[in-house]
Amino acid sequence: MRLLHTSDWHLGRSFHGASLLEEQAAAIERIAELAAEHAVDAVLIAGDLYDRAIPPAEAVALFNHALARLSAGGTAVIAIAGNHDSHVRVSVYDPLLSAFQVTIRGDVQRAHEPVLVTPRSGGTPVAIYPLPYLEPAVDGPALAGEPLRLRHEEVTRLAIGRIRADLQGRPNHRSVLVAHTFVAGGTSSESERELTIGNVDRVSVATFAGFDYVALGHLHGAQELDGPRVAYSGTPLAYSFSEQQHIKSVRIVELAADGTPSVQVVPLGVGRPLCTLTGPIEELCTAPEHAAAAGARVRAILTDESLPLQAMARLRARFPHIAELRHEPPQVARASGSERHRQVRQARSPQELTAAFFADQQGRPASAQEAELLQAALRAADKGGER
Repeated sequence: MRLLHTSDWHLGRSFHGASLLEEQAAAIERIAELAAEHAVDAVLIAGDLYDRAIPPAEAVALFNHALARLSAGGTAVIAIAGNHDSHVRVSVYDPLLSAFQVTIRGDVQRAHEPVLVTPRSGGTPVAIYPLPYLEPAVDGPALAGEPLRLRHEEVTRLAIGRIRADLQGRPNHRSVLVAHTFVAGGTSSESERELTIGNVDRVSVATFAGFDYVALGHLHGAQELDGPRVAYSGTPLAYSFSEQQHIKSVRIVELAADGTPSVQVVPLGVGRPLCTLTGPIEELCTAPEHAAAAGARVRAILTDESLPLQAMARLRARFPHIAELRHEPPQVARASGSERHRQVRQARSPQELTAAFFADQQGRPASAQEAELLQAALRAADKGGER
């Protein structure tokens, strides 16, 4: 049995206001090509199909195209709802699509109902269990049959308990679980939505014991947590600068006759690259070594003492796809909270308070010209208060 594991497409997402739909379409096309090249028996999409519960029409159209493209060669497609998806919306046509070997599972109550996929080479079908994202406050009572306050691990164990009960009746079947959750030991990035406050969203690796392969979604970086058996495929594109060093890929999984998985990680190589440049604006705008970043999405960190005028416009002239600008002047020693309170207590006039605030923000006293501008601003504010 050969599987292609992907996840977290987040169709409809933008990058600092720039649409990613064209790049997402290219990623899906590449995934479809790989599925055909490797003659996979099933494509597993482990949640976060869309970026929000009510996706834009263009994202829905792209997902529909993806399903048609992936299933055209007789490949089974099994997808689940993630924490960004509406469980009801994404799975509304699941009963109809199943006739075409397409499963989009959002109903947690059906997690113990496997999709049985027969390998192209023949033999016993593999039982693939689609387990959508679990919301403890909602799914915990539904699975337990009583109003309980459960953590993510507890509600996951309840759902998997039902799956194991079904699997016991299939002694000769290899088993695959598709799940969307945060497994303890995984490495997160800034672009993932927090599931809970604190670490109560973590689910232990031991929870997934007994499955031949566990195809995970939610974390955006590709990573393994129990050798090749329990793993995240990661996103097909980078969705924040925290993913700048990720190699975006899919996992081609070969299940041996005894269920042992062997994995090939295949980079996708699509999407605009990300680049972070640090230095004064003149250097970034003129240095030859930065020329290669012209085609990338750029995060510029300016180290000029003062933020240059029209900095974004000047940078965009060289880097048309610049997405983020930060100003981090060197050796800025900000006053501590207690020091700021002391300065406020000792300030005897608005002028002194304003000067102290300027020094705290800039890490230096105001120049004569800057002090004159501050004084003018205070005088204008006083006149406004007299009206």
